[in-house]
Amino acid sequence: MAFFRPRVSREAEVRHHADQEVGKSFPELLEKARAAEVALRRAQTAPASVEDLRAAGLAFDRALTEALRAAEAGQRATFGIGAYDDPIRRRKGKATPKGAEWTDEVERLRTLREQNRLTGIARVPRPVTVVR
Repeated sequence: MAFFRPRVSREAEVRHHADQEVGKSFPELLEKARAAEVALRRAQTAPASVEDLRAAGLAFDRALTEALRAAEAGQRATFGIGAYDDPIRRRKGKATPKGAEWTDEVERLRTLREQNRLTGIARVPRPVTVVR
C-alpha cells in the first residue's frame, strides 16, 4: 500500500505566490493608512469644511482597505499553500503563532475600517431643489 500526500492544485500555488507578493507591500500600505489617519484627525480638529472632512475620511477608508487587503494576503500566505484548498489546514494555520498574529492584525484593521465608515466619514447634505 502506497501512502502519498495529496498534491495541491496549480491554482493554489499561483494564488499563494500572488498573496506573497501582495503581502510584501503591507508595511508601506500600513504607513500610508497611518498618514491618512493623521490627516483625518488634523482635519477633524481644525476648522474644516464638511467636504474636506469627507474627502479626508474617504482617503483614510481607501488606505485602510488597501492595507487590509495586503494583510489578508499575508495571512493567507502564512497559512501555507495547502490552506487554499483545505479548510482544516486553514484553521490549523490560524493556530500557529504567525497565523494568530496575522489574524489579529486583520481583525484590528477591519474594526478600524468599520469604525471609520460609521463615524469618520462626514455626511454631506444633499442639495435641496425647489419644485414649483
